[in-house]
Amino acid sequence: MKKKVLSVLLALTMTAGLLVGCGSSTETKTDTAKEETTEETTEAPAKEETTEKKADEKTDDTASADGIAGKTFAIVVKSAGNPYNQKEAEGFQQIIEANGGTCIIKEPEAATADAQVSVIQSLISQGVDSISIAANDENALQSALQEAMDAGIKVSCLDSKVNKDSRSTFVNQAGTQEIGQALMDAVYDITGGSGQWAVLSATSQATNQNAWIDAMKSIMTEDKYKDLELVEVAYGDDEPQKSTDQTQALLSKYPELKVICAPTTVGISAAAKVLQDQKSTVKLTGLGLPSEMAEYIGDDDAHSCPYMFLWNPIELGNLGAYTAMALVQGDITGAVGDTFEAGDMANSPYTLTDAGDGGSEIILGAPFKFDPSNIAEWKDVY
Repeated sequence: MKKKVLSVLLALTMTAGLLVGCGSSTETKTDTAKEETTEETTEAPAKEETTEKKADEKTDDTASADGIAGKTFAIVVKSAGNPYNQKEAEGFQQIIEANGGTCIIKEPEAATADAQVSVIQSLISQGVDSISIAANDENALQSALQEAMDAGIKVSCLDSKVNKDSRSTFVNQAGTQEIGQALMDAVYDITGGSGQWAVLSATSQATNQNAWIDAMKSIMTEDKYKDLELVEVAYGDDEPQKSTDQTQALLSKYPELKVICAPTTVGISAAAKVLQDQKSTVKLTGLGLPSEMAEYIGDDDAHSCPYMFLWNPIELGNLGAYTAMALVQGDITGAVGDTFEAGDMANSPYTLTDAGDGGSEIILGAPFKFDPSNIAEWKDVY
């Protein structure tokens, strides 16, 4: 209950803040998807002057140690039009602007590494102080992010990580094993412990998706799950129509299918509609936004999804912002054991831990279960 109250208050505070003071900032600082498709970014003269001034500021060692006024923080999400990414970005923006910084939100048109590389290069040209990125590929961004770090930009990732050489640290929504266990146990429960099931993922390169799926496969080797058969991992590329098509293909190819697990908010929403509209006996679980999934959550034949999991993407964005500020201010370096304050977040202070890949991470918290008993309360929160 404490978590829920905190999340509700946070959402209300964020909304009020955006209405009062952030409306014009979103319009002027959020770059459109179309801008990301150009090969080169041409800045107006006034913008170039601002960039030159920022470069000078970054060499000033007397910059305020207890504030971020005059600093620019960019968040690069996976793609435009993704509601989960939008909530992440809102949470990030709220904290940066509440602390006196400038926030730039970048939304690539496609969920690809190439689209994100173009964005990163644009941000380097602008002379931002920090880049926080939800990666579309773990390794393909390394050259661009290394260039950013060489330019003095603090680089972190959130939601979906880049490799250890491309970041200072990773803001992880929940432990990989915890998510894999929760999803695997849901599949076991909903199938009754036996039968065919499938995964509907985002892109084949998405590091968070792949890590969760690998964790599920590892858990499946335990004797408890021996009667479950994973028939396919399908990829909807975090696009609603392709996720819809992939769901329909799974139903056609596997008439004995019992459960689809979609560890992606776009995929689970698309699959839920297909299953419910077709009155399919196949059930669904995974990771979804309560606001998008409320009409599909139920433990009867009329609903396609008995229950699902997620964390609060607004809070994940909040934590990503606090992490970026701590890096810029020198409160942390990205080393395991570093500790920093994150305002009034429930688990503050946060400590950087071993990410298992030679780098560090910060974990927001455990996944939360949404079911018929609580979905009505949460659907208006996020």
